[in-house]
Amino acid sequence: MNVIRTTPPRPVDVTAVLPQLAPLARPAIRLHPRPGSPTPHDSSVGGPLLWPADEPWPYCDESHNQANDLYEAYEVRVGVDYEWHEGPNPMVPVAQLYVRDVPLLRPPGRADLLQVLWCPFEHEPDHKPPTALFWRSSAEVTDVLAAPPGPFATEYDGYVPRPCVLAPEQITEYPDPLDLSKELQQQLGDWNNWQSAGSAVDSSWAPYPESFYGSHLSRAPGWKVGGWPPWGLTDPVARFCAACGTGMVPLLTIASDEWDSSNHDWIPYEDRALAATPGTGAANPPEVQISRGNHLQLYVCPESPDHPHTDLIQ
Repeated sequence: MNVIRTTPPRPVDVTAVLPQLAPLARPAIRLHPRPGSPTPHDSSVGGPLLWPADEPWPYCDESHNQANDLYEAYEVRVGVDYEWHEGPNPMVPVAQLYVRDVPLLRPPGRADLLQVLWCPFEHEPDHKPPTALFWRSSAEVTDVLAAPPGPFATEYDGYVPRPCVLAPEQITEYPDPLDLSKELQQQLGDWNNWQSAGSAVDSSWAPYPESFYGSHLSRAPGWKVGGWPPWGLTDPVARFCAACGTGMVPLLTIASDEWDSSNHDWIPYEDRALAATPGTGAANPPEVQISRGNHLQLYVCPESPDHPHTDLIQ
């Protein structure tokens, strides 16, 4: 890691307003991807993977063609020409995370490395890119694949991440307002609770303190490991392991932006000057766009990382 990012402290200690939230705190690690030149030995977004030369590269076996009406407006690039491709499509590196950099990861056995790939094409029925997770021991990879295959088909450029180095930073998150009990939601929306706690919240938030909490105090935006899931496209949806039925937990949030107009106080100190300059693309360094600007969250089984993962767009 050769960059540092620092999230400003939250404008209010939310546990002073609602002490009941304290037991619901969860650690998360903001990844802070920023353009760079990662190597296979680095944690990265969109960078080269420490992939064994003797291990087959993963392909998406679904069809990638123009017959599906959903994609008729999108061209698919092959080399410098544009055409539609049917059949297997090489998957694209999305993230490579070493446990030394992201200690919240819970790898199986002696693994110390997580690799995430996807097909850069949205597939039915949920219109999202299929993902694949690989846990491995970096010490066992002695001969690295030098030239992995590139995709034949892409939905659009936003599904091929720009290579980024990372600056992992651990923070604390609290549940999305929709994840709270009805009683806590009511207390959160009571401006008297905020005033009695002596919190320095601008009075302009008095009509909707729950929105202030949701945007500024609960969940960090951007790429992250762990933490609490965001909601908005749907109400909270419980995810259960297909192998054992255990409730699944967030592993990785793949984001279409690091911040937006509603949550500027999450911008790291080191990015504030750049963020204030129009046209820099500072809010989306990997240039990823998921389902036209949403986020993809991967979930894993807490009982076993070897069990199948699942995902959800929000």
